[in-house]
Amino acid sequence: MGNCWGSQPQGPTPTTTGNLSTATPGTSQSIISSSYTTTTTTTTSSESGSSSMNSKFSVSTGVQPYPSGQILPTSNLRVFTFAELKAATKNFRADTVLGEGGFGKVFKGWLEDKATSKSGGSGTVIAVKKLNSESVQGVEEWQSEVNFLGRLSHPNLVKLLGYCFEDPELLLVYEFMQKGSLENHLFGRGSAVQPLPWDIRLKIAIGAARGLAFLHTSEKVIYRDFKASNILLDGSYNAKISDFGLAKLGPSASQSHVTTRVMGTYGYAAPEYVATGHLYVKSDVYGFGVVLVEILTGLRALDPNRPSGQHNLTEWVKPYLFERRKLKSIMDSRLDANYPSKAAFRIAQLALKCIASEPKQRPSMKEVLESLERIQTANEKPAEPKFRSSNTRQAHQAVHHRSPIQNGSC
Repeated sequence: MGNCWGSQPQGPTPTTTGNLSTATPGTSQSIISSSYTTTTTTTTSSESGSSSMNSKFSVSTGVQPYPSGQILPTSNLRVFTFAELKAATKNFRADTVLGEGGFGKVFKGWLEDKATSKSGGSGTVIAVKKLNSESVQGVEEWQSEVNFLGRLSHPNLVKLLGYCFEDPELLLVYEFMQKGSLENHLFGRGSAVQPLPWDIRLKIAIGAARGLAFLHTSEKVIYRDFKASNILLDGSYNAKISDFGLAKLGPSASQSHVTTRVMGTYGYAAPEYVATGHLYVKSDVYGFGVVLVEILTGLRALDPNRPSGQHNLTEWVKPYLFERRKLKSIMDSRLDANYPSKAAFRIAQLALKCIASEPKQRPSMKEVLESLERIQTANEKPAEPKFRSSNTRQAHQAVHHRSPIQNGSC
């Protein structure tokens, strides 16, 4: 499924084999391949590898608490009528379109509060995703969204409010995310797009890490399509993971991976998954590492418009992540050097671990989250006052004045 609140897609860019969508600018088209078929034993059979409506979570008794999140024993989603959503979106009018992806278009809507509507009362802004009749994987992905988001609740997962199933119409109703996607903020251009300051970037990375860590530790859910366009931001830039159309239950305790047809997005998909169809929990960690590199550089994971040898971001910049001095040369110029270089280098080192070629070499998302939180805490500590002689202070000020980097160190 494509980005829910991102920019409108343009013409497709050629891709290699596999059921992966491209991560190139403005592209969300998938290429279908029968190279892999699902052989997992963790869900009911489905050629696409997505969960079916009959798939079960292993937790079946009571609400299971997790830090800031929970697994609901049953889905509490509201069933909407097509007429309700048609009215909420003004008949799916073109000027209410928020974005479009492989599943279909997403519309901004207004849901009247029935209890107060007669007296001119309040309502709720919603986002309505409507299945495109030409969507190849639409039904399976719609089912997967309902299965997972219907029961998983966490501050860093986008909230699914309900759905509509009136043949042939399939729709999903979400909370509205005011700030759109991380993709738009990192790569969007124009006066309407303001570059994200360093502290907001770190906040977003931590929020997304919390959401992914919750999925991995609560039910061993493999998200499978972690990318900047699937990280949505509310009015306070709190990150929430969206679009669970490709999510899968992970391997059982006796297994290291599940095997499924390759699906996801080029540039973010882990190399072992693309090569073999073997999907590990830590395949998600690779995608998270790619997003960390995007946050540092402000560059897309895959961009054929870059010079030869630079199309794949991680392959190109990996040598620059090992050394702080080299890292500065690829940092997002829109930060204008207003970032702590020590913290940036620590995140670069963390990204390197995440994009390791072998899954077992990557940290868990719990470890990634803890590392990011330590970096944030260290960054927030006030600097210790330093007392120097008058001559030393003057010499330092003179050197600092000549430096082209401002506020570039911790």
